[in-house]
Amino acid sequence: MSKPSTLRQTSGPAATRVLGFGSAQGNRVVTNDDLTQYVETNDEWIQQRVGIVSRRLGEDDQTVVSMAVEAGSKAVADAGLSPADVDQVIIATCTMPGPIPNAAAQVADRIGITAPGAFDLNAACAGFCYALNTASDFIRGGSARRVLVIGAERFQEWLDWEDRANCIIFADGAGAAVVGPAEEPAIGPAALGSAGDMVDTIYLRENRYIYQEGQTVFRWATSEVAPVAARAVEQSGLNLSDVDALVAHQANLRIVEAVAKKLRQQGARDDLVVARDIVHSGNTSAASIPLAIDHMRSAGEINSGDVLLLVGFGAGLSYGGQVIICP
Repeated sequence: MSKPSTLRQTSGPAATRVLGFGSAQGNRVVTNDDLTQYVETNDEWIQQRVGIVSRRLGEDDQTVVSMAVEAGSKAVADAGLSPADVDQVIIATCTMPGPIPNAAAQVADRIGITAPGAFDLNAACAGFCYALNTASDFIRGGSARRVLVIGAERFQEWLDWEDRANCIIFADGAGAAVVGPAEEPAIGPAALGSAGDMVDTIYLRENRYIYQEGQTVFRWATSEVAPVAARAVEQSGLNLSDVDALVAHQANLRIVEAVAKKLRQQGARDDLVVARDIVHSGNTSAASIPLAIDHMRSAGEINSGDVLLLVGFGAGLSYGGQVIICP
């Protein structure tokens, strides 16, 4: 028997879009004043340093998986779909208790998605940008029809509550998006990259506690994130003046505002809406971008058809930017 000369290729759609969003957060609101029982600090110092007023931490039963289930279920409903309409689940996270079992298969089962492709992705705080691009490429390549993308993190067990430079920053939550086919492009090409020479700036100390070298990360982010964002806009065939809202990873309010300022200097509009979800949500890593988008939609800060510029960076240092049209 002769061997086939070519393999059969599946044919996917030429374009993709986000169909819906959903989110979930820890039930416990922890203010800056509350943190004074754990560490020597105060509200003024925290607000000046990172811009956070309060953050949300999960109860004992609010795990990475359970928050992802809540956010993912809401996103599927927001997209006007049922679990049967989803055939792949990607979870961006760096805070699962262990490397196996993965979160994605558990989340899919609890939502009621039968036998999907399911895997976790770890690009830390840039995880949602990586996962969103991966979902879009799977659909365009014909390997999936609709993909549920979730960023979910529970940081409280990974924090040294006596480390006042880091325990004040992180929080628990999940944000989700459903990606599907589109007639016109509504998810642009991703501008992805990494700076592996800086792995010692964000890492697990004693293989147990998350640690970041704050000043080094701040200097890197305020100089390098804006160019990544601008490159994502250019790759999408747009101008910075076309962007309606900047949704940066909610790492630090000073970083977010510095990036917005640089983009305005390069051509973004003065009325550019800037996500400031960190003020009352804290840094939820891979969850922070979809969580912020869901909150901004609910508050009427962004609307269907708006051009959103997403950009994230995290341990690795992995980073990425992408333009989407708000559903």
